[in-house]
Amino acid sequence: MASKETIIEFMCSEFPQSKCIVEEVGNRSATVRHKIGTDELRPGGTVSGPVLMAVADVALYVAILGQIGIVPLAVTTGLTINFLRKPSPENDIIGVCGLMKTGKSLVVGEVTLYSEGNDEPVAHAVGTYSIPPPRA
Repeated sequence: MASKETIIEFMCSEFPQSKCIVEEVGNRSATVRHKIGTDELRPGGTVSGPVLMAVADVALYVAILGQIGIVPLAVTTGLTINFLRKPSPENDIIGVCGLMKTGKSLVVGEVTLYSEGNDEPVAHAVGTYSIPPPRA
């Protein structure tokens, strides 16, 4: 397992371009936040789909690192997202991940995305990560 602090250090070092903030990690789960500004909006004044997918992917990755430790080469092998309602263009996006299955080579989790301050989800994602075999 990796601590929240260790994961934050790793993410800042390896993914300096990420705008996601790690808020909670542990117990097969993670919560991340993405601040929303004009760069994240699409025409029509809503948060873009790629931003929502990125938040889901990062939340899943962080939950996995919290469960199995820092494994840099763990990679997304599948991510399915359902957009449920229009996110607020003024509120941060919060991604809450729970891991459903942690195997030796695959991890499956689900992420619910919210506009901060609203209890109704704006999107739901299910993702699978491939875990590389340990080096001998």
